[in-house]
Amino acid sequence: MTEPAIQPGASQWIGKPLRRLEDRKLLSGEGRFTDDVSLENEAHAAFVRSPHAHARIAGIDVSAARAAPGVLAVYTGADVVAAGLAPVPFTQLHKRPDGADMTVPPRHALTADTARFVGDAVALVVAETRDQARDAADLVEVEWHPLPANADLAAAASAAGPVHWAPAFTPEYGNIAAIYRMGERAAAEAAFAAAAHVVRLRVVNQRVVANPIEPRALAAQYDERAGRFTLHCPTQNTHTVRGQLAKVFKIEEDKLRIRCNDLGGGFGARGYAYPEHAALCFAARALGRAVKWRADRSENFLSEVHGRDSVTEAELAIDGAQRFTALRLRTLANIGAYASNFGACVPAMSGVRAPTGVYAIPLLDHEVRMFFTNTAPVDAYRGAGRPEMGYLLERLVTRAARELKVDPIELRLRNMIKPAQMPWKNPAGQTYDCGDFPKLLKEALAAADWQGFVARKAAAAKRGRLYGRGLACYIEITGSARVTEAVILTVEADGSVTLVSGTQQIGQGIQTSYTQIIAELLGVLPEAVRVIQGDTDVAKTGGGAGGSRSLQVGGSATLIGTRALIETGRALAAKELEAAAVDIEFADGRYRIAGTDRSIGLAELAAKQPERRISIAHSETVKGQTWPNGCQVCEAEVDPDTGVVRLARLVAVDDVGRVMNPLIAEGQVHGGMMQGIGQALMEQSVYDENGQLLTGSFMDYAMPRADVLPELATGFDESVPSALNPLGAKGVGEAGCHGAMPAVVNAVLDALAERGVAELDMPLTSEKVWRALARVPARAS
Repeated sequence: MTEPAIQPGASQWIGKPLRRLEDRKLLSGEGRFTDDVSLENEAHAAFVRSPHAHARIAGIDVSAARAAPGVLAVYTGADVVAAGLAPVPFTQLHKRPDGADMTVPPRHALTADTARFVGDAVALVVAETRDQARDAADLVEVEWHPLPANADLAAAASAAGPVHWAPAFTPEYGNIAAIYRMGERAAAEAAFAAAAHVVRLRVVNQRVVANPIEPRALAAQYDERAGRFTLHCPTQNTHTVRGQLAKVFKIEEDKLRIRCNDLGGGFGARGYAYPEHAALCFAARALGRAVKWRADRSENFLSEVHGRDSVTEAELAIDGAQRFTALRLRTLANIGAYASNFGACVPAMSGVRAPTGVYAIPLLDHEVRMFFTNTAPVDAYRGAGRPEMGYLLERLVTRAARELKVDPIELRLRNMIKPAQMPWKNPAGQTYDCGDFPKLLKEALAAADWQGFVARKAAAAKRGRLYGRGLACYIEITGSARVTEAVILTVEADGSVTLVSGTQQIGQGIQTSYTQIIAELLGVLPEAVRVIQGDTDVAKTGGGAGGSRSLQVGGSATLIGTRALIETGRALAAKELEAAAVDIEFADGRYRIAGTDRSIGLAELAAKQPERRISIAHSETVKGQTWPNGCQVCEAEVDPDTGVVRLARLVAVDDVGRVMNPLIAEGQVHGGMMQGIGQALMEQSVYDENGQLLTGSFMDYAMPRADVLPELATGFDESVPSALNPLGAKGVGEAGCHGAMPAVVNAVLDALAERGVAELDMPLTSEKVWRALARVPARAS
């Protein structure tokens, strides 16, 4: 039976801008984060980390640390290996050039033999207080034998560079981890040979740091009698952490309980287990006491995964009618020192599924090579490959318009996939189910007052400023590969409703969205609904938060689960009212015999059950991942004397399917825009030639602030909802970031074009822009 789709237009709660229910406790200081967790008889931990980017551990002397005040234990990598712990697992999606499985350096809870990046944890000190543990960690003496280090992506791809991990190294490919190839190489080559024009572009997508506002923290305890761990941690996916740690400790998953209360941001960096997770659990079991750890901000910079970090050579073939005929991409991607959870997937995962974007490009020749370097591991960061691909393509199309001397709007419209062509299978083998890309482009142009740009540019020129505009169209796959979610719904005798979900609240407002669905269908007030997430003992399964999946998958499970609850109640009401179930109607929280005044309320019905409640469990699998899309338009002003960039306006129009809550959706787009602006203009994680991190604090790593935000305008087009889930929803969490980067950079480059500056790579800092205008060579980073 096909369930009817939600129609928000006539709804009381669905589609309405309800303020986030989660915010009151967070804004009043009542949030409970991992470091707020206090466990009985807890001790505190501090890690000893490598100061070298690449060095063999010849010996570790922990005697002074063990003798320090308050110290309870000191553990090293040798202890971890002796205990039989397995390395932290990772996701293997791609193969090596010879077709073999990836071979990677083992990533243990504590490194036993060779440190491979600055920040690699080699020992753990446990003491009565945090300060005692940190002081004692300084007393651990490690005998280091430094090895040649490599922090440069190009050198990692060379046979002449230092060897990172001998089993992975080959003379032809260097320190390669994996390779991805897609497309018809011979056919694409023929299209390039026949092309009337070929546009070429080299794009650097620089390394960035996620920097959630909540530092990493852990609180672990072990119940020896039950043989069971409990771990509190800030994570986007408690079930993934549980599964990975079960493999590390070689135990069943039910021997682990993972809990996450409130979470101060994720952005992809908190979706899986780190070595520190395993180390804390190991220490709690070995010591027989609860052990707690909180990283400082410098530790986060050093050891939490970084994002992006790739270089792509791109070519676009265009025929005499100015139609795109083929796309050729060659990418080198840095995955860092170890294969993190999705580290060797992200460069060729979600992003490579839409390399041709919203354009009807028939042929593709795409290759991505992923390499090891002596830097912090790289993993998912907001968009996880999709913003990288969208940035590259929209930079390329903008350059094509400039080289062809044609209107960038006309060129895009000529090559866009039309609604009548849907569903559209792109040359990467992925099918877009729906979308109206030309319509969104035109709506964004109207919202941005595209025609009024000339006057604004002239006004800026009178002030001595350069002024430019840029746009970016985008499409991305969302929902992650986890298309099933389970829920438990319970109505109590007092009228309250509880939802248990295996997704995870990470700041995206999903608790409110779920509440709106339940309140709408059950006829209760939002205040009556409680949502429980983040505990593997309560929600036994779940896909967590990531890939903008929560509403389209978890929300669909909530919707169909609530309908199932209503049907369960209908049967109970029929018995109570002594009528046939087919004659029972449900509306406004009451069951009623059709055509009569005989009825019973949902809470009253629950009170009459043996357990004074009605409860159901439901699992829902959606039909597939969705394809949100949109367009952003930016205008930017540049001071030629200082290189300072000021964003004048940024407009986004998005198709995210049915909008559950426009206030939340707008906030998600705004947040994504801010992170896109940050990467476009200022954020960059930099290592020197020896693998030392030069941007290890907010003194050196610039983050966007409120004062860099331009005038923002966002809009949603709900005319093409997805048929792949009953809500009609598409992901919204990453679109803002996807569109902002290319729109902002295209706008700045348009402003600089009149001074002869054609290309610059992110971040477009004031110094970089000033040097380009003054023709001063850039400093080596």
